Amino acid sequence: MIPIIHSLILAIGGIILIPLIVSGQTKKQPNVILILTDDQGIGDLGCHGNPWLKTPNIDKFYASSVRFTDFHVSPLCTPTRAAIMTGQYPVHNGAWATYKGRDALSKNTTTIAEVFQSAGYKTALFGKWHLGDNYPVRPTDKGFEHVVQHHAGGIGELSDHWGNTYFDDVYYVNNKPQQFEGYCTDVWFDETMKFIEKNQDKPFFIYLPLNAPHDPLIVAEKYAKPYQKYQENNEIIDANLYGMIANIDENFGRFQKFLKKHKLEENTIIIYMSDNGTRFGYSPDGKKGYNYNLRGIKGAKLEGGHRVPFFMQWASAGIKGGKDIPTLAAHVDLLPTLANLCNISLADSLKLDGVDLSPVLKEKDTKIERSVFVHHRQDWRPPTAVQGTCVLQNDWRLINGKQLYDIKKDPLQKKNLAQDHPSVITQLLEDNQTFYQKIKKEKTFSEMPSTIIGSPIQNEVTLTIQHAIGEDKGIWKCEQVAEGSKNKNNTHALEVVKQGMYKISCRRWPKEWSGPLHGKPEQHPKHRFEYDVIKPELVRIKIGNQIHEKEVNAQEEEVAFTVYLEKGKTLLVNDFVEKGDKYGVYYTYISYLPPN
Repeated sequence: MIPIIHSLILAIGGIILIPLIVSGQTKKQPNVILILTDDQGIGDLGCHGNPWLKTPNIDKFYASSVRFTDFHVSPLCTPTRAAIMTGQYPVHNGAWATYKGRDALSKNTTTIAEVFQSAGYKTALFGKWHLGDNYPVRPTDKGFEHVVQHHAGGIGELSDHWGNTYFDDVYYVNNKPQQFEGYCTDVWFDETMKFIEKNQDKPFFIYLPLNAPHDPLIVAEKYAKPYQKYQENNEIIDANLYGMIANIDENFGRFQKFLKKHKLEENTIIIYMSDNGTRFGYSPDGKKGYNYNLRGIKGAKLEGGHRVPFFMQWASAGIKGGKDIPTLAAHVDLLPTLANLCNISLADSLKLDGVDLSPVLKEKDTKIERSVFVHHRQDWRPPTAVQGTCVLQNDWRLINGKQLYDIKKDPLQKKNLAQDHPSVITQLLEDNQTFYQKIKKEKTFSEMPSTIIGSPIQNEVTLTIQHAIGEDKGIWKCEQVAEGSKNKNNTHALEVVKQGMYKISCRRWPKEWSGPLHGKPEQHPKHRFEYDVIKPELVRIKIGNQIHEKEVNAQEEEVAFTVYLEKGKTLLVNDFVEKGDKYGVYYTYISYLPPN
């Protein structure tokens, strides 16, 4: 058969991206299903020795899988997801935080979905994206042809659909809100199976990033009940956490039966992994829960913050059989590895940071000498070269450039060996510095990811205080909005792609559950928030070298500005002003106004 040449040319904001891949196919390529759980630590599994948690279906998959036992991600949600999608470290692709404008991909990054789509795969996402809620970095803009998702970093956050509670929620189907029935994890698996039934005649790439067991820890009583006695005895932190994982396990078992029924399990690459260390499965003092004999939880540079379970099967290719692979591996390796396994050649222009692990999986080469880097920062400013970092190489772990641990001999990282091995520190710091200096030259390092306005692809964009740039701690929960929490985060990076008039609507409440600027909306039937009233007298905006302000009509639902904007990048600064004090606007909607 003559090789089929696939290419994808993307035009975003007038920028043309070169073809991504050239792929030769002589038979049906394998399907790929990547299941990513949220805040499930390496110890939050029965197969990893958890003495309380029951995960029989995942345990069975573990027993017949190839397992990377030294697999690392970033310690937080967005950075890990960005690295998986791009094959680049977070400091390279621009998404190193979970808020403050750095929880979105930079527009010119290429995703694994775009790579697979350009190779003829059907692509879909079900669950949590957390890499941008507006064009040009929604999942539908980045290679996924079918998407069912919640917004922001979690169901029920203020940037998500107001009123979502994990049960019977409104999710976004290809960017349109749609009402669903049932528990969130059940919905994600149900929708995945529906997609497969319709598209199983072609190879498919499915990204199934669950929002569980991320907090709020909500699950049906039947799943949590078996673990309540352990919580009462102070053995575990929260029975609902274990119940959420038990529900994942049930769905995973149901999903495996579905794949077997449709004769898809043999020629499908299935991956089960997590996005960072546990948050509620283990107490840092070690008195509750189980953490696989590691120290550190979500957010930490210690091993427990970024070492995660990674189980993989592709039965027809012999990637099975219950084998452990001790090779140091990381989230950035997924894109090059899966591309190689699926016979997709990658263009050098992608500038990947990861390595192809397929030789290790095929047992052709088990020695890969490299350093792995953990950089992230909960701020809009880039992480520094050394402070707040971890460099990994073989069994060495260097934290903040000063703390050196041998993770094999000292898994709890209690003995700092820095004085005993200065040459090791020197080498790891040199590796880190070489990498850091290289990526500092990239625009994604210094430029903020920008929301595009004026595009016909998304005429109205929604900005929230959750993603605003600023110096204060974030506001991210609906209940914080309801109670009138205030901070000074008030800036959004924009790119105007069409000059003309724009409407900028500043609101106290979201459009889907609106209310007066000085008042309260109706009490939501699914929520019982404690509402409080704020009373700003003015709304002030700064954009495109302009400053505008208007008085607030207490009973109105918005303060709207009409402004003329030239093409180009700009910053929007928007504030409520109350008694001379200013604080960020909660919800802002921007739309292009066509000429009459």
